[in-house]
Amino acid sequence: MGHHRDALVDAAATGDGVSLDGLTVAPDGDGGFRLETPDATLSGLTEDGLREALDDCDDYATNWYFWSEVVGESSPQRRAFLRWVEGAVVDAGGDGDGDGVGGDNDADADADAASVPERYDALRDGVSREWGQLLVTVTVDDHGERSYELRHADEAAADRDDLDAYHEPLAARQLATYDEKGRYRPLKSGSNLAGGWLFPALDGCDLVETVETFYPASVPNWYRERRGELDVTHWEDAIGRQTGMYSVVKTWNRGDGHEHVDWVAEACCADSQCVKRREWQYDDDTDLDVDGGDGAFPCREPCSVVIAASRKWTRLEGEETQTYEFELTPSEKQQVEDIIDAVADGRIDDIREADVYEGANRYRARFLRAKLFDDDGNLGGVPTDAPDDE
Repeated sequence: MGHHRDALVDAAATGDGVSLDGLTVAPDGDGGFRLETPDATLSGLTEDGLREALDDCDDYATNWYFWSEVVGESSPQRRAFLRWVEGAVVDAGGDGDGDGVGGDNDADADADAASVPERYDALRDGVSREWGQLLVTVTVDDHGERSYELRHADEAAADRDDLDAYHEPLAARQLATYDEKGRYRPLKSGSNLAGGWLFPALDGCDLVETVETFYPASVPNWYRERRGELDVTHWEDAIGRQTGMYSVVKTWNRGDGHEHVDWVAEACCADSQCVKRREWQYDDDTDLDVDGGDGAFPCREPCSVVIAASRKWTRLEGEETQTYEFELTPSEKQQVEDIIDAVADGRIDDIREADVYEGANRYRARFLRAKLFDDDGNLGGVPTDAPDDE
C-alpha cells in the first residue's frame, strides 16, 4: 500500500513542499526533489527516486499522511490533543496560517519530543496518557493508522474481557451520569467517575468526541490555554452576574479579604474533588492562597456546584457566633475531628465496622452519640438555638 507515498509526492510537488515532524520534502529548483530527515539529506530525486527513498523512511511518510490527510487541519484543537496523546510536538502558538509558529515541525516547541522513529517504536507497544480519570492509549499499525483505546485510569491493568465494551461516543453520556453507587453526578469533572467500561478501538474523531462527552469543553479550554487565549472569569466577576436566588452570594464579599473564597476553593476545587485545574482567582489582581491543583485541563470559572454551595455558605457565614460549653475527653475531641475529616475526604465507606481504632468508625460514632447526646439530639444537652434552616 503506497497511497501515502503517492499523496506525499503529489503534495511535495505543490508550492513549497511539505514539512512535518522532521521530514521535509520540496522541489529542489532543478526539476527534482530534496528529501530531508534528521538522519539524511537527498537531493536531485526524481518522482520514482523520491518514492524509493521514502521506502527507507516509511515511518516519516505514514506519519505525514496520518496528520496531513487523515487528521488534517479542520479542527486545530482536535489535532493538538491527538498529538499530545502520543507525545508529538504540539503547536502552542499561531502565526495566521493555521499551522502555528513553526507549526508541528517547530523543533523548539518541545525539546523533549521524541523523533518519529522513536515515537513509532513506542506507539507499536502503546502510548498512554491520563486525562482526568480517563486513560487514553494509542497504538499504530504498519500503515501508520492510529487506534485509540479509552478506559478508566484506575483500571489500567484490567483485562479487556472484564470490562463492558462500548463503541459509540454518546455512550459516554450515560457512563458519566452516575457514580459507582448509582448516585447522580452533578459535576461532570468530579473525581467520582465510575469504571467497568472500555472503548476498545476509536478513531481520532470519535476519541475526542468521547472525551468531550465525559468532560465537556475540556479539550477546547486546554487548547486555548496552550495558546494563551483562555478566557478566565474570576470569583468577583462570576458572583457579580448571579441573579435570582443565587444573587445572595454577592453579599458574601464584605470587604474583609478573600479568606472565604479560599475556603470555597479548598472545599470544592482540590484534586480529590475535581479533576480540573482551577485557574480562576479572587479577581484579576488578587490570587487565592489555595493551590489550583494539578489537573491536565483548566477550570476557567466557578462552576454551578461552587455557586450553589456558596449560596448556602453565604447564609451560614452570616450567622453570629455563639459560645457553647461542652466537656470532652481528649480522645473524644480527637474523634470529632476524625469524623469531620473522614466525611470531608469521602472515606466513611472505607472504614470497616471492625476498624474500632478509627475515630469515624460507625460503632465509635454511635457510642459517642449515646454518651453525649440528649433525647432531643443536642450535643452535651446544650440546645443549638440556631436560625431556622433555609
